[in-house]
Amino acid sequence: MDLPEALTARGNVTCVVGAGGKKSTLYALADRLERAVVTATVRIPPFEEQVEDVIVTDRPLEAIDSAEAWPIGLVAGREGSDRYLGYDPETVDDFVADLGPEMSVVVKADGARTRWFKAPNDDEPQLPTATDVVVPIASAKIVGERLAEEHVHRPERVAAITDLDPGDRISASDVATVVTSDRGGCKDVPDGATVIPLVNMVDTPELEETAREIADEIRDRRDVPRVVLAQLLEDRVVDVV
Repeated sequence: MDLPEALTARGNVTCVVGAGGKKSTLYALADRLERAVVTATVRIPPFEEQVEDVIVTDRPLEAIDSAEAWPIGLVAGREGSDRYLGYDPETVDDFVADLGPEMSVVVKADGARTRWFKAPNDDEPQLPTATDVVVPIASAKIVGERLAEEHVHRPERVAAITDLDPGDRISASDVATVVTSDRGGCKDVPDGATVIPLVNMVDTPELEETAREIADEIRDRRDVPRVVLAQLLEDRVVDVV
């Protein structure tokens, strides 16, 4: 099963949230989808090398209609030299409403500052109502690490969901608790959207064992169709649980 099939991304609006592989997921999906738009509802670093063209525009539908090569990136503006600005969710809803069924849209819907694990703050995630699939992401490598800012974005939010204390070791159960929580990876999922968690950085047999433990714990906590185990820097789906 390839990544678009595992995440049911073809012809859908797929939003990635969490930490430990959001951008890698976006770009891997875009590379495999026939006609894909990569966009964001939050800030996103420059990604010209991952798409045919990044277009800064307040008329995203016109940019899609005039595109000649795929995938394309659409952003609302630029903030300095190192970040693009995303659209508000309502703008994404407006332009996806007029797209044909052959078009796939992948959306970065929160930030994590390159950490491996996170829980959202009050104004995250920024999910369009038209979202079909939400992909909460965590890194298998976070298991065994301490709850601290080195690897965790907003550790105090993770602590509030898991009852961990700062400095405690993070378990597979803790990861699953955050990923499946309505205050964590499943926060503000639109009605009718499907949640498909992804455990990334499954780089070794030991990490695969850890990822499978996380997947089992996720499925014990929430009714999801599958959990995807991936090694996205190597562009590989390890397994689908």
